[in-house]
Amino acid sequence: MSPQTFSGLYIHIPFCRTKCPYCDFYSCTDLHFVHAFTAALEKEILFYCTSFPSADTLYLGGGTPTALPDAALSDIMASVRKQIAISTDAEITIEANPNDLSREKLAHLRSLGFNRLSIGVQSFDDAMLQFLGRRHTADEARRSIDFAREAGFDTISIDLMYALPGQSREGWTATLNEALRFSPEHLSCYQLTIKEGTPFFDCARMAAFQPCAEQDEAEFFMFTSAFLEERGYGHYEVSNFARAEKFQARHNSKYWEHKLYLGLGPSAHSFDGRRRWWNVRSVEGYIEKLLGAADETPDVIRQETMPAGGSELLTDEQLRMEALMLGLRTRRGIELEHVLTFPHASATLQRLQAEGLLIVSSNRATPTTHGLLLADSLALRFVE
Repeated sequence: MSPQTFSGLYIHIPFCRTKCPYCDFYSCTDLHFVHAFTAALEKEILFYCTSFPSADTLYLGGGTPTALPDAALSDIMASVRKQIAISTDAEITIEANPNDLSREKLAHLRSLGFNRLSIGVQSFDDAMLQFLGRRHTADEARRSIDFAREAGFDTISIDLMYALPGQSREGWTATLNEALRFSPEHLSCYQLTIKEGTPFFDCARMAAFQPCAEQDEAEFFMFTSAFLEERGYGHYEVSNFARAEKFQARHNSKYWEHKLYLGLGPSAHSFDGRRRWWNVRSVEGYIEKLLGAADETPDVIRQETMPAGGSELLTDEQLRMEALMLGLRTRRGIELEHVLTFPHASATLQRLQAEGLLIVSSNRATPTTHGLLLADSLALRFVE
């Protein structure tokens, strides 16, 4: 990678105070590993700082980054800034749980340079929060947003979930209205997906609750898009809405636009334009791999020391297909020239336009709202 190229930098914080029953992202609840984790992370940063020397987005996700003590967050940010040039206009995001966000915590986050806050509210309905296993209440969520504004965060994203078992259209509308009361710059609205390996998967299999029907999920999606667009929030990606283009998530856009990104921490993924690799899905394994070779000095850290769990070298065909799939997840769409490289593309485009799934304009193919609903299968229509 050219030294002048800005990448996206993602750091996976693998700690949660409690595990939500629907979540399949890697995390653990044993915070005794925090000190060793930050030491291992510093070593991983040292290894990659020459190949990924600069970044214009930094994203701390998880897990629950705000579950970390202030000192650990300070150490992480100091390690990053020491080894990687973060642009002066960088988008610097941290994910947060509402009941971690005291005034003191938020002031500390601001002092570390975070300028974008992604708050995992999920719902303003206490019954729904209890069902989801969240450790905050609706009142704590409201208070955290107020505190964030007081602390000077002028870019706030609120995460919400819909299509929950037993959730009514009226209940979801109430949560959306409550969120809009705070005029967030960004909203991420995800439907509940039951993932294998989670407690919710076992509950659904044992009929402990009835998942939302597919048709109802589709209706929730279409309603959410129309509701938020009517109130000034552009539906720019399958699950994401922004109050203005400048508030679209710059870091996540790197994934959708197939740009370079470096992922650090357990289970994090990286992409250098041709190769993708990912770290082991274990905080103990991550620490052991990086700190096991104690005799290594920073300038002789070897590839063998890295905690990679796997990698793949993408072919031109794979890169072309990924670019299509990612592009059709966004309102920006993808260049028509790219689409036309696929066999029978013209006929497929005509069918998708006739079905109301795509629009071709200004030499781009862009999905309609209905197309975004079917984004996961839209690109596959070009290779059937």
